[in-house]
Amino acid sequence: MLVYTIKELCRTCYTCVRECPAKAIRIVGGQAEVIVERCIACGNCTKVCSQGAKVFLNTTDRVLNLLEEEQKVVAMVAPSFPAEFSEISDHRKLIGMIKAIGFKYVTEVSFGADLVADRYKKLVSNSNEYYISSDCPSIVNYIKLYHPGLADKLAPIVSPMVAMSRVVRKKYGNDAKIVFIGPCVAKKAESSEIDEAITFTELRDLLDQMGITASKSSPSDFDSPAGGRGAIFPVTRGLLQTANINDDAITGNIIAAEGRIGFQEALKEYEAGLIKNQHMELLCCEGCIMGPGLSKNGKQYNRRALVSTYANNKMMELDQDSWKSAFDEFSDIDLHVRHRAEDTKSDLPEEKDVNDVLVSMGKKTKKDQLDCGACGYESCIEHAIAIKKGLAEVEMCLPYTIEKLHKSVMDLALSNEKLSSMKQALKQSEKLAHMGQLSAGIAHELNNPLGVVIMYSNILLEESKTDDPVREDLKLIVEQAGRCKKIVAGLLNFARKNQVNHQLISIKELAIHSLESVIVPGKVKTTIKDHTTDPVAMLDSEQMMQVLTNLIKNAIDAMPSGGEIDILLEDTLSDVSITIGDTGTGISEKDKAKIFEPFFTTKGLGYGTGLGLATAYGIVKMHKGSITVESNTDPGKGTTGTQFKINLPRRKE
Repeated sequence: MLVYTIKELCRTCYTCVRECPAKAIRIVGGQAEVIVERCIACGNCTKVCSQGAKVFLNTTDRVLNLLEEEQKVVAMVAPSFPAEFSEISDHRKLIGMIKAIGFKYVTEVSFGADLVADRYKKLVSNSNEYYISSDCPSIVNYIKLYHPGLADKLAPIVSPMVAMSRVVRKKYGNDAKIVFIGPCVAKKAESSEIDEAITFTELRDLLDQMGITASKSSPSDFDSPAGGRGAIFPVTRGLLQTANINDDAITGNIIAAEGRIGFQEALKEYEAGLIKNQHMELLCCEGCIMGPGLSKNGKQYNRRALVSTYANNKMMELDQDSWKSAFDEFSDIDLHVRHRAEDTKSDLPEEKDVNDVLVSMGKKTKKDQLDCGACGYESCIEHAIAIKKGLAEVEMCLPYTIEKLHKSVMDLALSNEKLSSMKQALKQSEKLAHMGQLSAGIAHELNNPLGVVIMYSNILLEESKTDDPVREDLKLIVEQAGRCKKIVAGLLNFARKNQVNHQLISIKELAIHSLESVIVPGKVKTTIKDHTTDPVAMLDSEQMMQVLTNLIKNAIDAMPSGGEIDILLEDTLSDVSITIGDTGTGISEKDKAKIFEPFFTTKGLGYGTGLGLATAYGIVKMHKGSITVESNTDPGKGTTGTQFKINLPRRKE
């Protein structure tokens, strides 16, 4: 595997998916995996991954082993080296450093480029066919895999690296071991005619590892044969310039395209028949000077200038006669190659299946397909196809994921609100349970002595004379003892654990009877609004009447100067609700949290026991319902008053 993922570093940004021309990246569980059989080894993903999660196979150890085992190892240096080693002004210093590693010979691939350019010029000049350049192995791989119908259009000429390897074996013997040093990852697997290949960045690491520097190395020139115009080969249109082929926009018939987008568009148009009678020079990178085997963050035009300067100086110093002699010597080397298609295209999924995937991402209409590219694919349809093929995940769609996140946040907020409400209800239920036990005990203990007080105070009152000065005191004792009796009765009523006696009743009649059970002052207006479609529900009539009368009495007490009481009846298919609202003084925010607690009351001393709402709460809960309160105490808002809303299941649970 030439290119792979360090999963611990992958941050699921989908940049590699977007930048991979072969779409050889599969997302599994949010992690990007390289699909070996689809990869064209362009190394694009290693260039764009900011986290360093995409890396290519490091072969420096294999090169070191080769140097230890073999006596005659030849280094072939690609002509793009000036773009990488800009800090070394004299290229002979770099050659000396490479030889210091242990290489016996260091040759320049630009001579192989000279041979390839010459063959290419003859090919396009003497043939009626139109060809696609074959010097970039990633382009060759891409065409074989994804445009197999164009495989026979590839120029039947080997790359400069392979051409130079054949030159080396002819000159230095078949027993020579060859190591290619260049900017390209794909070169590591391009041909079995070289023994190993490392990139310029790997060469840097090797030099650092061995402590080899320019200042400590002896200058040395490239071993023969010396390269010529092939030194310009790594820049865009380098093949054309090396071969002195006319690439004029008007009179020429060669199209040059580079980079991930450029070469793909050129191939699509060529295959569609939109480009005719034209040769094509294609590079996967923006020239070999921007290959993945060079240091990151290099500037394209600066690198181009460095290569151009080196090539210009080289041509001025080149011994033309020696070069011509070497060129003639190796001109008969076989540089022919036959390119065979390796079609990996799979059948496209059915349109219905693709549409189903789109719908699952919320893309129900064409307008919903934003084609934003955040997933790494150029269109939503391409993304859906990739999902269907198992290459991508639905979550890669950014708009879908954001929308899903918003929904999750809303659902979480709703769940949190429900949880908080349930927590409060549980807390209230626990309080009521404890208070119920306490109340039952207190009521039981008080009943007997209270009965004695009531009986004897009434006897004394009856026996006292009308003008007896203690009669008023006895009246007060009887009155307050009677009040104590009501409090004890309330405690017993609150503490009882009655089972709900469900009966089919009309909630409208329940509201009417509850109003009739309460003395309503003339200054208080009451209305019942029945908005139910089916007012019948299974409830305990007696207990629910106790709840409503308590609420109505509280509403009346909250309006000493008069006002309105509205009873609103509503229902759904499964629930009924009763809302009792008044225009009274309202309940403050600090009191709202405590109003259902036993013995809590806002009424004055001697006017309330604080058990009415607690009892009502308990009865509603026994019915598996809920009771809530809303209150506005700010007259400046235009309204005041309180609303108690009771929700009850229509049927017995």
